[in-house]
Amino acid sequence: MARLKLFWLIVLLSAHFAGYAQNLDSIYVLEHYTKIERSIPMRDGIKLFTAIYIPIDQSKKYPFLINRTPYTVAPYGSDKYKTSLGNFPAMMREGFIFVYQDVRGKWMSEGTFDDIRPQVANKKSKKDIDESSDTYDTIDWLVKNVKNNNGKAGIYGISYPGFYSTTSLPGAHPALKAVSPQAPVTDWFVGDDFHHNGVLFIMDAFSFMTTFGVPRPKPITPDMGPKAFTFPIKDNYRFYLEAGSVKNLKDKYFADSIRFWNNLFAHPNLDTFWKARNIQPHLTNIKPAVMVVGGFFDAEDAYGTFATYKSIEKQNPSANNILVMGPWFHGGWVRGTGSSFGDIEFGQATSKEYQEKYELPFFKHYLKEEGDFKPAEANIFITGSNQWKKFSAWPPKETEQKILYLQPNGKLSFEKVGRTDSWDEYVSDPNNPVPYQDGVQAKRTREYMIDDQRFAARRPDVKVYQTDVLNEDITLTGPVLANLVVSTTGTDADYVVKLIDVYPEDAPVPIPNPKNLLMGGYQMLVRGEIMRGKYRNSFEKPEAFIPGMVTKVNYALPDVAHTFKRGHKIMIQVQNSWFPLGDRNPQKFMDIYQAERSDFQKATQRVFHDVNNASSITLTVLK
Repeated sequence: MARLKLFWLIVLLSAHFAGYAQNLDSIYVLEHYTKIERSIPMRDGIKLFTAIYIPIDQSKKYPFLINRTPYTVAPYGSDKYKTSLGNFPAMMREGFIFVYQDVRGKWMSEGTFDDIRPQVANKKSKKDIDESSDTYDTIDWLVKNVKNNNGKAGIYGISYPGFYSTTSLPGAHPALKAVSPQAPVTDWFVGDDFHHNGVLFIMDAFSFMTTFGVPRPKPITPDMGPKAFTFPIKDNYRFYLEAGSVKNLKDKYFADSIRFWNNLFAHPNLDTFWKARNIQPHLTNIKPAVMVVGGFFDAEDAYGTFATYKSIEKQNPSANNILVMGPWFHGGWVRGTGSSFGDIEFGQATSKEYQEKYELPFFKHYLKEEGDFKPAEANIFITGSNQWKKFSAWPPKETEQKILYLQPNGKLSFEKVGRTDSWDEYVSDPNNPVPYQDGVQAKRTREYMIDDQRFAARRPDVKVYQTDVLNEDITLTGPVLANLVVSTTGTDADYVVKLIDVYPEDAPVPIPNPKNLLMGGYQMLVRGEIMRGKYRNSFEKPEAFIPGMVTKVNYALPDVAHTFKRGHKIMIQVQNSWFPLGDRNPQKFMDIYQAERSDFQKATQRVFHDVNNASSITLTVLK
């Protein structure tokens, strides 16, 4: 009891000092920066609203640090200041010319907004614009019109602003020296935000577009903007289930008012609409230094982080491109201490270490020519062992692929299956889908990415496979590949594979322990991913399942970095729904965006694990 009281005292004191620190930051901005606002002209005549914070101390020249955003540069007014500048206070105190810009068509900028605006590869006139050209024109204007700059610029951003950071790289302005895409939106069909392997992530899509997607006929400030949607049911599982279908949800709440939602419905497969919105093919001839940053437990853009880094590496072998990955939620590297997430403790302030050793030194080195910044190619925090590791490549060269085979009787082993006829059979019912998290939530939580999976393991429509107790540590650093051999009585099905760390029964409880956690037998989610079965061979050309036919469904999960400690177990869970993260599959081959309530049907599923039809998981194991 005494320790619990001490814990809550620390929490209250932390909140008090956090508020005090925020006040000090706000005072620092006012005392050390002058703010100006400008509408910067683009090559086609459109003007973008830009807030510029210039150090009052003019004894030296400063580089630009730019954040282009669709989320508003507020507060508006040259006499109204942000309470802090940059990603964290140390950046503000270091001294940069901080630039915040409303992107084209958002808030106070002119023009028409286009979600993840397509690149124009071969620009032939001033009318051929994209986010790369807007960034180029912005930097060009800043260098020529803002006094006391040193002729160098850097760009950073998290999530959607991470996308705008990435788009600054193709055809970069000569003054652009350092770019840090952080959890960047990269591919909205294959792996980020809106879709995972063709499955619509309905909670994120709906909650985001109900405000973000509302039309803006003219420049507006936040007080004039759309208000947050009020959910009539404060239980996200019930709200989306009772909607009946994605089509019903759209018809009831969106109608035809949100352009991107209508586009999404009009393009259910990977076609030219989605391909045009993939920045990866354009990441060539990269000149600035690049630091890609992300979190292994990012519920929104873990895919985009790895995809961006790997695309630059593949297409620019000599580029100065590094990767930093930690045990963070979306933006957690600057939105907390990073000492824990959910129920899991990491034993150190990982976010503070990132800020001090990576982000600030990165921009100081390339924009101010200060400091000795010599990071590794891949700077990775490995959970489980809770250690930072430096690698010369990602995935590391010092790895080997090992195959975990699903076995009869819920076993999981690196040994091949011996049985000649073996499978698990169960019924999946889209009208009783497997929830993504235990309990009741009003909104999608970020903690589901690491939470205890025992609630799911108890369901008959979730198949559980686990190893014996591990005799030695096993560290995974890289991709996880699901290789399922299945059949269904339907003509379509979704497949969810979850990689789980099972704690020993005598695992110690956290101290202090305000949530009364029992860690014995805890099933920590390390990585989970879903696949829409009809896209198993092609995202462009979906294929129906033949009822009862044995079929391979292979797909990749986002990379991991985790040590399964000696005394723990490795678990794999296989299921056919992850609701309401992903929209429900009616389990029949059709355009799911047109499904009605009556289309959702039960199906009998089989997961095979015999010598001829061996379901398995391929792991990238550190030697």
